[in-house]
Amino acid sequence: FCRVDPYGFERPEDFDYASYEAFFSRYLVVLTRRAIKWSKLLKGNNSIQKSLKVKRYIRKGIPNEHRALIWMIVSGAQTNMEQNPGYYHRLLEGEKNDKLLEAIKTDMNRTFPDNVKFRKTADPCLQHALYNVLVAYGHHNKAVGYCQGMNFIAGYLILITKNEEESFWLLDALIGRILPDYYSPAMLGLKTDQEVLGELVKMKVPAVAELMERHEVMWTLVVSRWFICLFIDILPVETVLRIWDCLFYEGSKIIFRVALTLIKQNQAFILEATNFPDICDKFKQITKGTFVTECHSFMQKIFTDPGSLSMTTINKLRETCREKLLSQG
Repeated sequence: FCRVDPYGFERPEDFDYASYEAFFSRYLVVLTRRAIKWSKLLKGNNSIQKSLKVKRYIRKGIPNEHRALIWMIVSGAQTNMEQNPGYYHRLLEGEKNDKLLEAIKTDMNRTFPDNVKFRKTADPCLQHALYNVLVAYGHHNKAVGYCQGMNFIAGYLILITKNEEESFWLLDALIGRILPDYYSPAMLGLKTDQEVLGELVKMKVPAVAELMERHEVMWTLVVSRWFICLFIDILPVETVLRIWDCLFYEGSKIIFRVALTLIKQNQAFILEATNFPDICDKFKQITKGTFVTECHSFMQKIFTDPGSLSMTTINKLRETCREKLLSQG
């Protein structure tokens, strides 16, 4: 068995190869079928218009060979890159903020220590590309600069696009447009969305919300990494990529769909918890196992399990939760 997955991540000691093989042989059939459909859709001209058909295709997964391209197009990153030729390289050549460089350097070795492509010994070592993307982004968006968590996101983008400039523009799409204010110094958007999830759980899985309240467990303790890292290092790679396919097309509500599905599917298991540490532990466990590994069926579930979830609902909740947070100051 291969100790390293196709993306360069080392598999953990307790990795269940048998069930993974069983899943992957089934999934491979799906991937092959999807690849043929995508090739027909793109017809070699590498452009698509947003449509219900495209949305349906994206929800069923983008084949790896088309993934970078589709992410670029549907997120608006492609347009931005074309309208700003040479901008990325100018950022790298310009004046630098030493404090920013220091913060980024500190996080370099902490980024995917379990990925062979990010090791100093790798050739090429992706740390260089990652460093460049983060430095450029920090100078492009001075209000954000660099926050922990961005290194993981940029790292994943580099693994998929294999291209610094594209990774930069995709990072810009995520931080600038798709995720509201997750990485600003005050992280207000992130805190707001954790509260929004709490409200949604009250509506859709009330027993779990009640358990959390009874034991005074703040949502931020159990889900902040889900939001900050967009499920990187939380869910299996294939599953994360499928989530991102939808995130680039449909926006931040996908994060809520995933979170609600994890909680709803594991409701009985979570409710077995009898104290604070127990609850935290259950939340760690629900992101492992076959339910999340079987990414194809998992993705079908995120669009059915939570029921209807409109952007209008989310934005209303965001308003009230943000006001509440600001008043607590």
